Amino acid sequence: MQQLVELYKRWSGEAPLNVEKLPGAGSNREYYRMFGSDGKSVVGVIGTSRDENHAFIYLSRHFYQQQLPVPRVLAASEDELRYLQDDLGSVSLFDAIRGGREAGGRYNQYEKELLKRTIRQLANIQMSGAHGLDWKNCYPQPVFDQDSVLFDLNYFKYCFLKPTDLDFHELKLEANFRMMAKDLTAEDCDGFLYRDFQARNVMLVKDKKDGNGDAELIPYFIDFQGGRRGPFYYDLASFLWQASAKYPHKLRRDLVMEYYQSLKQYIEVPSTRHFVERLALYVLFRTLQVLGAYGFRGYFERKKHFIDSIPPAMQNLRELLKEGEGGFGYSLSRQYPYLVDMLRRLTELPQFAQIEQPAVSRADGYKTAGKNVYKAHPQDGPATYSKYDGKGPLVVRVFSFSYRQGIPEDESGNGGGYVFDCRSTHNPGRYEPYKKLTGLDEPVIRFLEDDGEILTFLESVYRLADAHVRRYIQRGFTSLMFSFGCTGGQHRSVYSAQHLAEHIHRKFGIEVRICHREQGITQTLLPK
Repeated sequence: MQQLVELYKRWSGEAPLNVEKLPGAGSNREYYRMFGSDGKSVVGVIGTSRDENHAFIYLSRHFYQQQLPVPRVLAASEDELRYLQDDLGSVSLFDAIRGGREAGGRYNQYEKELLKRTIRQLANIQMSGAHGLDWKNCYPQPVFDQDSVLFDLNYFKYCFLKPTDLDFHELKLEANFRMMAKDLTAEDCDGFLYRDFQARNVMLVKDKKDGNGDAELIPYFIDFQGGRRGPFYYDLASFLWQASAKYPHKLRRDLVMEYYQSLKQYIEVPSTRHFVERLALYVLFRTLQVLGAYGFRGYFERKKHFIDSIPPAMQNLRELLKEGEGGFGYSLSRQYPYLVDMLRRLTELPQFAQIEQPAVSRADGYKTAGKNVYKAHPQDGPATYSKYDGKGPLVVRVFSFSYRQGIPEDESGNGGGYVFDCRSTHNPGRYEPYKKLTGLDEPVIRFLEDDGEILTFLESVYRLADAHVRRYIQRGFTSLMFSFGCTGGQHRSVYSAQHLAEHIHRKFGIEVRICHREQGITQTLLPK
């Protein structure tokens, strides 16, 4: 630690006023936030592997020269076991999309936008980052090759598959493994393979070019020291098929296309069909690789987090092996018939039959998320208080209701507000599978968002509501009411009310009270 402080003194000309140790990551590196007399901070890093540190220092400086969003390395010790880098803050993409993850994969529009910004930047760092890069500096090897593929596949076999006691023909499995290794490395690619591309390794930083409070959050990339030359499919599969993220099929499909369109800016891309077939192969490989890691950390090291991660990973494998929507089972079974058959038998073992349960289960089998559906995701800045009457912040109340039961009364005594009629949009209540569900349930949300009419409807509502809320805050008003009505107060109005409430809370940070009247559900999003 003292040597890190000395490095800071040589770089800044003075000792740090304060040093805070940051939570550890998955590696043996130690991280410290170091503050100077000007109030600015940097992050100091102490590593145990000179080669790993060298890879990060080299790659960071190379990427920064390519004007890519990565932390600068500001100073490094001669042995490269200690270095200083830009402090990117404490908000990771993983933290920012926590609400959608905890709601079982029902990400709101703001969270989806953050994911799209990130996936577009992935193609940039993979392709622009590879320009002029000296691959000899990569750690632990410079290229993704058949040996590394077979290492990971055998890691899966010995650390996960064998402990399950599933009966399998080892020679047939090895033949499929060798074929997969050959197929994965068949296409030559000079891109940068990030290797550990996940939401925890993306930091969200305010655009420094925009000084106002609504500055856009820019994804910055960290922990790329394990990168090497390799195929771009790997990182996309690693990010979008991470089991704990619970990305729904439609969102995953949209993000794949966002990436595909972004990639076109840098290289001549293969046809969509070829792209998807190759991606399926990398998704399978990455899934087996992850299960191998979970097996070792869970079965052998007995770490609870990894044992708990196995059921969602196995559910991911089930969905991957399906031959319908969202699954790659048909194309993969043609290429690796024995492997796919063995994996299907693996998913049917009794110890993997119990998959993650939803917060609330219904008799009809649909997944719901309970009454406390959303976690708040406010944008930066506290709630704005009245400049005129000092009575406190604006409180917004949002209702869903059935026109059969009448429009909700304004109990504040102020009157006014807005009432929106959702009955012009496609009604999921007309279809039997959705009759017992509400606009808070995943199948209904997917129906409405796939159809798209409700999203167009809400775009206009958001513009009107934003202007009104902003003006009420400026004028010191303390109460505003929005109501959404539909036929039964069950599907479209509930979806619209919940999403407007979240939108206002996230954008303005004020208290929002939600009442789904006909469903008997209330919720308060507290001011930030």
